[in-house]
Parts: sequence; structure tokens; C-alpha cells
Amino acid sequence: MEAFRQCIFLALLFGSTLAENKLTEVQAKSACGGILNNNYKALPLTLKANENCIWQIQRDVNTTVHVNETIRLIFSSYEFNPSSTCDRENIEVYDGPSTDAPLLGQVCKTHISVPIFHSSSGSLTFRISTDSTEFTRTIFAFYYFISPDSPEIENCGGLLTGPVGSFVSPNYPKPHPEFAYCVWHIQTEENSKINLTFNDIFLELDDKCRFDFLAIYDGATTDSGLIGQVCGRKSAAFQSSSNAMTVALSTDYANSYKGFSARYTSEPIPTPEPNKSISCSSDTMTVILSKSYLDALGYDENDLTLNDPSCRPVALNPLTFSFPLNSCGTVKTGENHTITYTNTITASPNGNVITRHKQVDLIVRCIMENNSTVEVMYETKNVENDDESALGRFNLSMAFYDSDSFSQMLDSPYFVDLNQTLYAQVSLHSSDANLLVFVDTCTASPNLDSTSPKYELVKSGCAEDDTYVAYPVLEHYGRFRFSSFRFLRYQPSVYLRCEVLICDSKDPDSRCTEGCLPRHKRELSSYTWKGEAAVGPIILKRDLSSMDRSDSSIQVHPEESQNTPPKSLYTLTFVVLAANAVLLAGLAAKRLFTREPGYRYQKLQSP
Repeated sequence: MEAFRQCIFLALLFGSTLAENKLTEVQAKSACGGILNNNYKALPLTLKANENCIWQIQRDVNTTVHVNETIRLIFSSYEFNPSSTCDRENIEVYDGPSTDAPLLGQVCKTHISVPIFHSSSGSLTFRISTDSTEFTRTIFAFYYFISPDSPEIENCGGLLTGPVGSFVSPNYPKPHPEFAYCVWHIQTEENSKINLTFNDIFLELDDKCRFDFLAIYDGATTDSGLIGQVCGRKSAAFQSSSNAMTVALSTDYANSYKGFSARYTSEPIPTPEPNKSISCSSDTMTVILSKSYLDALGYDENDLTLNDPSCRPVALNPLTFSFPLNSCGTVKTGENHTITYTNTITASPNGNVITRHKQVDLIVRCIMENNSTVEVMYETKNVENDDESALGRFNLSMAFYDSDSFSQMLDSPYFVDLNQTLYAQVSLHSSDANLLVFVDTCTASPNLDSTSPKYELVKSGCAEDDTYVAYPVLEHYGRFRFSSFRFLRYQPSVYLRCEVLICDSKDPDSRCTEGCLPRHKRELSSYTWKGEAAVGPIILKRDLSSMDRSDSSIQVHPEESQNTPPKSLYTLTFVVLAANAVLLAGLAAKRLFTREPGYRYQKLQSP
């Protein structure tokens, strides 16, 4: 067995050496253009910038020409300047003795197959043009004449249509013939794909597969996209994207090995489920329709329009409509504390006198409810309905500003003085200009813990804090001010959480325009949407000079002042006083014990 392996290795090495010898034989003769009249020839070509070389393949006048003789020309490897374009750098092949003959085709860097050309007569011309970029272009081509008198290759190529199958190269496992060009077309059932496995490949060894090779194409012909090009001694596997695949075997004039053995199977392609979706943000509605969904309807992207036909899709695969809530003919309605935005995508054929398709109206809705956004989409086909829903919410934010002009936002966290006036703004981010924001309730707490104490600044639009002042309602902004404070027995920080109501500005009697309501009228107020925003922390500055000392209800802790002596100073003072006390006590004791006994406990005489 080891001897057999060594023989295989030597055969491959010898074959590789022969391949290099073939290149060496012709390398010196690869000038720019010329007349080629050999029966066959390999052409390793190297071209520089600004080349325009023409080669003519035809029989020598002294050579006997076979009747109906043709030429096969193969460009098995080529490398152009990567930055070139096909109009500046290419290979052009002509079906005749000059460039005035009909053009058979063009090869450039974007070519998707192994270029193979067949002439209709005994002459063929090709020209290679390069641009001015300094780059070494390498091209390998070979050609040979084909005569009807040449022996035909048996079992070469064919059509395979079963769900599974196998095929081999001519003469397998014996050496394949020279100048073979065999094409196998594999076609399986609709909506399936092909898995192709080469159990054995034994072709001439070359790192660029220039001499003998297999080319596998993802489609029904050799003009389909190239999946891969293989040679040498190996196994390989490929998969198609459809129910068609093409395999081509090409061999030259030397170094024949046993070829290949291949097997294929097929498997169904899952049919994508027709799908559609809708999403609603605070200011945009987005509708996505898959290609399979449009196919099921029998329409394409050109047949679909919104209420405003000038609004077009922003993407085609999948088909995507995305537009602001207040545009493209969207209709807004309000009812039972909700705001609803509705549009219709109509599918109908364009430019036809008659049609046999039903008109389809795809109704899309964004329903804004309390603290959430419910998106509903359904379609109507005569009496057919199809409903879908999703969730979302309006986008609200709250921040503090430096003044009542609300032009300069403060950075978070907010460091403030005690009893400082704070200017707060709740903002609604929506493309619908006909909405108002009303600050209904605001509650402060020392931290985000639900069990911490709460202090209400405003409740149902009515001020609960003496310093709270609401500004007039202004479109998407709810504004108010109050004076800063701190919670007793807690860290000097405050978090603020506010509930806001969103109303339709076209409703003159909405809750947003009524301000503070007595308790018995609160349930009768009219608003369309309720949301919540939070901000914090608000942190008090640790500067006693900035605090209001006149407020006797404020408990000032020593650690809150930057002017309070440090703890180390207190400790040192205590130690000194204690030492002095001990010293005085010692002196007093000494004096007491040195006195005479008659004077130690003298009683006071009664008066």
C-alpha cells in the first residue's frame, strides 16, 4: 500500500512538472499578438499597461484543412487590473480571421463563468486591451481545432432529471481522453435545490486549474454564475440555489488521469410564508410587506399606493413604507382616551384597461392608548379580513432648564441650592403637530424605592406645593416651576415623576385646556392619552452660605457644610481636654491627701 501511495505522489509530481514544462515551452513565444496555426497551443500571456494585442488563429496555407473544421478557445485563468472597468480593459473574441468578423463575446473582470468560445469556421480572432494603470495582467488561454472526423467521446455529458443520480468522466476510472469538453445539465423538481458531491477527483494538478478542470455553475447553462472551479486530487461538494445545476469538464492535450466520479441529491426549498408587519414609533408608521406576500396577492411594488400616491416605498425588498404620522394622507381620530392614525395601502393594477385581480385595501393603524401604543393592521378583499397587532408607546422626556425661556437644558445630575427655583419641561416627541401636553400629577421622592415617602407638587392639575406654578400649555411641551427642597432624615437628593395627559389641540374642551379641576369633576375630564416621565436626581449643594437659614424647619447636618471643621480636629481637641482633666484631678487628689485629718470633712455649723 505504501508503495502505491508513493507511486501516486510521484505521478502527481511528474504531472506537475510536465505542466510547468508546457508553460516553459510557450512562455518565450507569448509576444503581443500574432498568427497561431498549430493544431493546439497553450498561451500563458503577461500584459502591461496600454496594450492592444491581436491574435489570429487559422490554418497555415500549406496545411490540409478539414471540411467543417472549427476552433475551441478557452480562457481558464485571467487576472485584470482590479480598478479597471470592462470598457477600458477586456478580451474580445471574433468569429473569423479579423476584428471585422462578428463578435462572439467579451471577457472582463466581472465575467461570471469560465469563458469558452466556439468558432463557426476554421478561423478565430481575439484581442486583449489594457488601460494605463501599471499592473501586471496574467491570462492563460489554450485552443485546439475540432474536426468532424475526430473520434467522438462516448458518454460525454448529458441531461440528468431524476431526484438523485450519479455520473462520471469518460473512461472513468481509466485516464480521461484529451481535448474533452463535456457538459452535464442537472434538473430536478420545481422548488428544490441540488446537493452535488464529488467522491473522487483526479485531474492534472495546478494551483489555478489552467489545464484540466471541472467548472460548476448555479443554473441551467454555462452562462449561469460560477460556483467553483476545481482540479487536482481531492473531493468537493457544492449546492445550487435552485433546481438547476451545470457541470463542465475541460481537458487539454497532456497528462490524463482517471477524471472524476460524482453523485447528486435534491431537497425541497422551504416556501417562505407570506408575511407583513407594522410598527409605530412616537412619530413614524412603518409597514413591511414581503415579496412572497405580494406574490400571493398577485401584485408588485408598482401597484401599491398610500392615501397620498406621492408617498413611495423607501425600500423594495422587502417592500417598506415608512412615513410620519401626520403625512401621506394619514387620518387621525380620537376616542375613549386613544389617538388613532389610519392610512390605507391600495393594491390595484396600473395601466391596464381591464383586470381580473381583486382590488386589495390594506388598512394600517397606530392606536395610541394609555402608556402604550397598539398597532393594528388589517386588509380587506371584498369580505375577507386579516388582523394583526403589536405594542409600543409615545416617546416622552423630562429635563430641567436654567430659566423660564427653556432654551438652555441643564446637565444631569442636577446640583442645586436649597430653595432654588427649578424650571422643568416634559417634551412629547411626535411628528403630529396637533397634540398638546398637560402636566396632570407630579410626585417627588428621595429615591426610586416604591416604599420611600412621596411629596406631591401637583395633583390633577391642582398645585399641592405653594411654590408650584404651571405655564400655559404649549403644543408638545408641559412646563412648570417650583422651589427645591430636601426630605428630612434622607440623603439630600430628590427624584421627580410626572403623569401627563396628551390631547387633541383641535378639541377646545379637552382636559389639557381646563387646568385645575375640583375633585368631583376630575372623572369627567376629556383627554386622549396618558403618559409618564421621570427625572433626577436633584442633589443639594453642600454650601451653608447658599442655604436659607431663616427657614427653621430645615434641619442642617454638620456634614452638609464645607466650612465645618474636620473630624480629626474634634478628636484632637477631645484628647487635649481629657488629658487636662486627668492632670487637674491628680493635683486635686494630691492636695487632699496631704491635708491634716481634722480639716478633711469639716461640717458646717448651723446658723
